[in-house]
Amino acid sequence: MPTTTPTRDDLVESAGKLVPLLRSRALWIDDNRRLPPDVIEAIEASGLLRMQVPTQYGGYESDARAFVDVLAEIAKGNSSVAFCMSIYASLTWMVGLWPDEALDEVFAEPHVRVTGTTAASGTATRVDGGYLINGSWGYNSGILHAHWKITAAMPEGPAGQTLPVFTLVPVSELELVDDWHTTGLQGSGSVTTVAKDVFVPDRRVITGADFYQNISNSRANAAKGGYRVPMLVTATAMQTGQLVGAAKYALAGFLERLPGRPLTYTNYPSQQEAPITHLQVGEAALLIEDAEARAHRFTDLLAEKIRRDEPWSQDDRIFSRVQIGWIAKQVKQAVDILASAGGGSSILRDVPITRIQRDVQATSLHALITPATNIELYGRSLTGLEPNTVYL
Repeated sequence: MPTTTPTRDDLVESAGKLVPLLRSRALWIDDNRRLPPDVIEAIEASGLLRMQVPTQYGGYESDARAFVDVLAEIAKGNSSVAFCMSIYASLTWMVGLWPDEALDEVFAEPHVRVTGTTAASGTATRVDGGYLINGSWGYNSGILHAHWKITAAMPEGPAGQTLPVFTLVPVSELELVDDWHTTGLQGSGSVTTVAKDVFVPDRRVITGADFYQNISNSRANAAKGGYRVPMLVTATAMQTGQLVGAAKYALAGFLERLPGRPLTYTNYPSQQEAPITHLQVGEAALLIEDAEARAHRFTDLLAEKIRRDEPWSQDDRIFSRVQIGWIAKQVKQAVDILASAGGGSSILRDVPITRIQRDVQATSLHALITPATNIELYGRSLTGLEPNTVYL
């Protein structure tokens, strides 16, 4: 167990040291649709997996601002790695809602990685001492390298039950279906999982009400303000960094390739001299700067509300959710500009820009990130209408 908690700068520095390795493994990651063993080992050695482990288990309980900056660094190396780490962070934090007996099991693994989904596409049958879980769940990002999975299932029984139960299941007890064949975030390995009569003891089950209202069943965590923040607020705040970092990587890569590159079939001996290039770079840079500033304001607001132990109103939750949607929109616009300015040689596999573009597109299509959905939700709120979702 660590004797001191690393500072935000320490954690960002540790993330930055991983970037050369992540870049060197990019083609392997895409070709094999998973993260390679040396990347997993480097992530474990970095200590970054401890950022959302509770302090009583030797973790850091890092704030969301630290995650923005750390994941931005990781995304400068590879977006699939950053996406997996954002999931591990979010879901590790969610584990803090379970009873201490369950936490003792989960955090017995020093480099624990937790993944999961909140879609209740399975059933939970009550049996003596717990539940039998059956079902199939798609889009389990990072599960190929995870130890535990948070799984939502609808309890069988009286009609009219609308909330699922949430269970902690060892990944080793689930069947993994190799169905992740995509053009973006290929290395996230977001395959489907199947449960067939998997027994989950009561200590590893919490109600949907507790999960969505962030009521911690842990005696140690219940008093901590960070565990009273709405689940989706914390999760989306953490995940903004990977988008910002991907865009920064795209801009840096574009500028690195720029000197000496001709603007073919024009009189410009170098693309660097063309006014259109200046406009493209300027607009992309401003979009990225705005996205990063918004991400920082979002996490600073979250930290201040935790400090004051303020409740989260419906308007607060809606405002929080739209932040990642707008950041995704800005980042995608910036990356698309840079990709379109990259020239014909940018489609070569060893040039990062088209990979970054595909990964940002894939991230932006996540149901909780999609800009249009989140902006519509925000607009409904501003015009006095009730939200059209319970996922707040």
